[in-house]
Amino acid sequence: MKSSGAGLDNDCLGNYIATMSSTKAQYTPRSAPAADFYKAAGYCAEESVGYLMKRVMLSIVAQADKRLGEHGLTSAQWGPLLRLRSSGGSTVAELARWLQVDAGAMTRLLDRLEKKGLCKRVRSTEDRRVVHVELTPDGEAAITEVPAVLADVMNAHLAGFSKTEWQALKTYLKRMLETGDTLRDEV
Repeated sequence: MKSSGAGLDNDCLGNYIATMSSTKAQYTPRSAPAADFYKAAGYCAEESVGYLMKRVMLSIVAQADKRLGEHGLTSAQWGPLLRLRSSGGSTVAELARWLQVDAGAMTRLLDRLEKKGLCKRVRSTEDRRVVHVELTPDGEAAITEVPAVLADVMNAHLAGFSKTEWQALKTYLKRMLETGDTLRDEV
């Protein structure tokens, strides 16, 4: 699944928003009682969905890093660059929230990306506390191969899945995310 420019990312973002909206209409986490699939007695972390998802994610990131290392990028670096390309720019705070890192970690990461010439920070003229982050031409060039590599890595991990199974898996994971968001918001 290759695409030129930001079309892939904008389509992806639009599809995600549409899917999340339609999923919410079909499933309301608050109305569902908590499952009781796991019991304290005999609980095995290696059999938990969370553990398995983390292992899959670690495998995906390792494979992506292996391939993107040839382009001089790590997962910590291509993540914000890809986000900047899809959003057309962002603030430091927005990037930190999106990547789920604290402001200090985001600043250190942006220091490295700026040193490589892949992005630049621009202080807002309206509010001096706000710092915008933009891709540089070198950043645009560096991020070009990322969507194709990620698509290949994801497809490799989904080998043997039917399209129906793949769509069902995405639906289940989105439901879990929604439920998690609801649980977090209730606290």
